[in-house]
Amino acid sequence: MPSVIEDVAPQEAATGGAESLRRVAVASFVGTAIEFYDFYIYGTAAALVLNHAFFPNLSPLNATLASFSTYAVAFVARPVGSVLFGHFGDRVGRKSVLVVSLLLMGLSTALVGALPGYGTWGAAAPVLLVVLRFTQGIGLGGEWGGAALLAVEHAPGRRRGLYAAFPQLGPSVGFFAATGIFWVLSGCLSDAAFTSWGWRIPFLLSFVLVAVGLFVRLKISETPVFARAMAANEAGRVPVADVLRRHPRELLLGAGGMVVAYGLFYTATTYCLAYATGTLKLARGTMLGLSMVACVFLAAGTWLAATRSDRAGRRTLVLAGSGAAAIWGLVLFPLLDTKQPLLVAVAIGGALFLMGVIYGPMGAFLPELFSTHVRYSGASLAYNLGGVLGGSVAPLVSTRLQAAYGSHAVGWYLTAMALVSVGCVLALPETREREL
Repeated sequence: MPSVIEDVAPQEAATGGAESLRRVAVASFVGTAIEFYDFYIYGTAAALVLNHAFFPNLSPLNATLASFSTYAVAFVARPVGSVLFGHFGDRVGRKSVLVVSLLLMGLSTALVGALPGYGTWGAAAPVLLVVLRFTQGIGLGGEWGGAALLAVEHAPGRRRGLYAAFPQLGPSVGFFAATGIFWVLSGCLSDAAFTSWGWRIPFLLSFVLVAVGLFVRLKISETPVFARAMAANEAGRVPVADVLRRHPRELLLGAGGMVVAYGLFYTATTYCLAYATGTLKLARGTMLGLSMVACVFLAAGTWLAATRSDRAGRRTLVLAGSGAAAIWGLVLFPLLDTKQPLLVAVAIGGALFLMGVIYGPMGAFLPELFSTHVRYSGASLAYNLGGVLGGSVAPLVSTRLQAAYGSHAVGWYLTAMALVSVGCVLALPETREREL
């Protein structure tokens, strides 16, 4: 990665030089990787163990739905985080807000690992679990927009897709780490030990990761684009109100464009993990290992599309990925239902590769849709509203559809989300030539 940055160093004098840009790229990448690690370990735990730890008195189906409901709470909280952190990010600065979001996300995640289960605290345990999950969502709601702007607003005009690729790689690395640690624990611990206390270890590690993230982020400077806007006194009093008044079209269509990316990811990971281990009776360790392999496809699709978007265009690549996802929705579950590890890997890996193709260019595409004084609020809100529609409900709807109509219905649901995103992106302009 550093060599890629050095290749464009001669063009970067205006943004502080190659050394400064390397630091920005690392800070945006490390921060999102840690934040999404925190977010994804909850999704993995929700699929594997939280139903037993916090909802032991429910039937298996209802316990799974209750577990996924606590998982969905964070998606509802993410737009709240977008408004809150976006307000201060557009008025005070990107850097300070990113430090606070990292602290909030990391500490709430670590406290989930320390939370007693239903057997110890009774009904208070799932209530507190929901509170911590909501706090997680608020923190992550402020993270992505700030990290993307940190990269995009420091980058040279013709390399915004390249630099936006770094924060966009955070989710694949965070998911790989989250899945990897659960995979190791599943192999090293008995089922009883894993269910009793082993699942808590990934959450408690967040204390260490937060310290690392803070060390990296405190070394970066404010973005030059925001600094110029502040010098010109362009900050709005209520940025989210300005977004709703001046950019409602970009906000809604941008959110719609993100729907299929979220739907692909959370269906192929959280829901498919629960479906494969619960309904298909595949081994937990096998599915976790295959999910780790699929993360490589996610990273490849993200990097390939984000870097190519500087030449091919953001809109073109997002449309290509969304169109292919409409077809893959009909392929995913027939492959998964074979129970053959190789075909299961192809099913999940293909879905995550296409998610990466859509997600990679979005790191530059969404920020470029909004003007500087509302960019944090606008890009964050579009990104996280897409998460409410595509991410929060996907495991819940998929569980109900599979129970009522079979797995093929879940595939059609994915295809429908892809077609919604295609329509929204078609209505948006290309942005790669825009000045920030």
